[in-house]
Amino acid sequence: MFRSLIPRPTRPRPLALLVGPSFVAAIAYVDPGNFATNYVAGSTLGYTLVWVVLAANIMAMFVQSLTAKLGLATGRSLPELCREHLPRPLTRFLWAQGELVAMATDIAEVIGGAIALNLLFGIPLVAGGVITGVIAMVLLSLTAAGYRPFEIVIGLLLLVIVAAVAMQVLQVGVDGPGFAAGLVPGFGDDTGVLLACGILGATVMPHVIYLHSGLTSRRNPGDAVSRNRQLRTQRTDIVVALGIAGFVNLGMLLTAAGALDGVLPDDSLEAVHAALSTYVGPFAALLFAVALLISGLAASGVGTYAGDMIMKGFLQRQIPLLLRRLITLAPALLVLLVGTDPTNALVISQVVLSIAIPFALIPLIWFTSRSSVMGRYVNRTRTTVFAAIGAGLITAINVFLLAQLASS
Repeated sequence: MFRSLIPRPTRPRPLALLVGPSFVAAIAYVDPGNFATNYVAGSTLGYTLVWVVLAANIMAMFVQSLTAKLGLATGRSLPELCREHLPRPLTRFLWAQGELVAMATDIAEVIGGAIALNLLFGIPLVAGGVITGVIAMVLLSLTAAGYRPFEIVIGLLLLVIVAAVAMQVLQVGVDGPGFAAGLVPGFGDDTGVLLACGILGATVMPHVIYLHSGLTSRRNPGDAVSRNRQLRTQRTDIVVALGIAGFVNLGMLLTAAGALDGVLPDDSLEAVHAALSTYVGPFAALLFAVALLISGLAASGVGTYAGDMIMKGFLQRQIPLLLRRLITLAPALLVLLVGTDPTNALVISQVVLSIAIPFALIPLIWFTSRSSVMGRYVNRTRTTVFAAIGAGLITAINVFLLAQLASS
């Protein structure tokens, strides 16, 4: 009887119960746009750009670590901090571009899901877009029970993508000397420069910066000891989740380098699927389509969730997730209805995301470098310098890509 009155020592929570937000962020790094870029890069230049994929992944880990730290240290998402510290006109501008980002994201993900359903079942693209939107809405409904169910399901979907890509790599195999040569920086030719910029330019997705900061802000504990533990846990979360995303991107490039070198007739996802079926086998093509479908479904749900957090943070307003789902789905369905080439539409959506990257990165670096905002968790000087250099590099790369697209 008296034993029940003695307080039991608190047992540390299992790591699986603490990790999660970075797995949601990681989905953005393996969205349909990444599929096209990585397979085309491997098919065009073999293993030459392996080092670019690895460098891009390191940059992604760094940016998301700043994002997670911002949320945990302040208990606020990046949009909320912008609303609290920036002039009202600037805040409204950032909200408007953030909504465009969420919409552009949904175009890419819905188109990717529609293409995958067409490849798998012959479903017309418009119907496939509707199905993708509906399933993404089912995923979003999990948030009604809290953010943990959503994080767990998204994490499981990410593992399905990993399994599909891993089986492709095992089926094709990896040329050791070729892989080792790809670790040495180089571009091969002018095409390699453009493809490298495409890979690097897709490393940071602005909507994920907003969303990740919001997810981690909800875990902000009241005492310093717990906060320090959470920060350490988030570092593990980021390394594991984005390490998995990095493996997926690398696996795509290795598969294309090993089996599709110089055989793609064009840069479309349909061409990749057909080439895999011809040169590797129907099973490899099936794995590609399944991974693409899961990517489109999961990333679409994440993009819509990010849009909800963007409005809530910048404006302190919300609309029902179903209504938001319908609003962001409409442009993607319109693109498919008018018969626009889906791969070109996907590329254009990535351009919109590229333009928006500085509007998320610059406030992130500014807030994390201010002691009045971060307190004892403020960036060290070298961290801020490295972040500024990285932001400048990413911005310059995207300007270069925009110039190339305009000239072509």
